[in-house]
Amino acid sequence: MKEYSQYCPVALASSVFAERWTPLIIRELVLGGRRFNEIDRGLPGISRSLLKQRLDHLERKGVVERVALPAGHEYHLTPAGRDLEGVIMAAGEWAVRWMFSEPEPREVDPVTLTWWMSRRLVADQLPAHRTVVEFDYTGADPTRIWMVIERRDTSVCTDPPGFENDLVVTTDPVALMRVFSGIVTYGHALSEGSLALTGPAHLRRALPHWFAWSPFAPAVRRHLGAEA
Repeated sequence: MKEYSQYCPVALASSVFAERWTPLIIRELVLGGRRFNEIDRGLPGISRSLLKQRLDHLERKGVVERVALPAGHEYHLTPAGRDLEGVIMAAGEWAVRWMFSEPEPREVDPVTLTWWMSRRLVADQLPAHRTVVEFDYTGADPTRIWMVIERRDTSVCTDPPGFENDLVVTTDPVALMRVFSGIVTYGHALSEGSLALTGPAHLRRALPHWFAWSPFAPAVRRHLGAEA
């Protein structure tokens, strides 16, 4: 990693986390990624070898520690790493204030979006029993993705999980990203028809309460309110 040879706190911090992909890796760790495959899944486009290099660098810098498990290992943020959460949030909120734009189709990968949503579940709002939600993504590249929601372990599947669907969400990736990111409310998306639900009424009513949506959604709503 590049060292700047300057006696400056900004230069020192940049040598730790300003390389390409590194802030996004820290974002994944802040949002709860622990296993290598979990972190990788939230970063479409990065090679596994580069991800390994970046994690090793963060470990050497004392931002990440590798914790051994009976099978494999996890990556945990150290106190120094956890202290970067404010930096990551501040960077995202700065971008909302000064570089905000509507999501473009090329920027929204449906698998990654569904994965992000699965990590933003509100545990005490979830159904008591396993619930299978199929996301039927329409648009230029239609695809189906399943979220198997359980209070102790939720998974995202690109192949049928072997359980019956409880709910089907029909939408296109950009429309759902607009809800997730806070541009429009879930209720607005339903009313305008960019999102539709099929399934029992009690689950349809409950679904929006299962998700905390994006951690940057409050900043997006503040920004849009200021522009109104």
